[in-house]
Amino acid sequence: MKIRIISAIVALVLAIVGTIAISSYVQDADRRAFEGAKLRDVFVVTKAVPAGTPSAELETSVSIQSLPVSAVPADAVSDLAAFAHTVTAVDLVPGEQLLGSRLVDPSELQSSSSVPVPEGFDEVSVQLTPDRMVGGQVKAGDTVGIYISFGDTAAGPASTQLEFQKVLVTNVQGAPVQDGEAAPSGAVLVTLARPAADAEKIIYAAQYGSIWLSRQPADGPTAKTDGARQESFS
Repeated sequence: MKIRIISAIVALVLAIVGTIAISSYVQDADRRAFEGAKLRDVFVVTKAVPAGTPSAELETSVSIQSLPVSAVPADAVSDLAAFAHTVTAVDLVPGEQLLGSRLVDPSELQSSSSVPVPEGFDEVSVQLTPDRMVGGQVKAGDTVGIYISFGDTAAGPASTQLEFQKVLVTNVQGAPVQDGEAAPSGAVLVTLARPAADAEKIIYAAQYGSIWLSRQPADGPTAKTDGARQESFS
């Protein structure tokens, strides 16, 4: 019995020593990787933050980290005081750098939801990167085309289809830009108004495929397409 106890204690001690050694090695590797690189202190998100959170409440959800300048976006935040009285424009996830483009005046967040929803329609939100929403230029009140792509599945080969047209955008969270301006950094939350059956398809596509938006004038013509597959390009 004593031998078993002693063996268990020795095993535990060895495990602790091994963990410390690995942690020390990783930290040394990080330091070696940064040697000679110019560093900048920036805030990195350590705990999930919902959209609309005041900047004054971010201190418990972020920490300062020193990163190579080459890996830091131009609008990375290193001083929260410079963004007093702002709120987060989108949800923030752990591991991402805190960017100035994601901290906006509360009035911007509120005004973006002023577009009324047509009777009988549901609102559904999808998170998209700027390259999938016309460089971030989509804004509340626009009408858009929704392209949906799926990879190879048992149901068929990879394909892209213009599924819905002239869809009303009721809300955009994440600082949409004007024509000619630089695209925003990070993801943008786009809210669309559609009947429930269409909303189901949009949610399914966001979960299992990918979505791209195009700007379509509400008074413009309706496009006719056959969808795109690999054989479409042969």
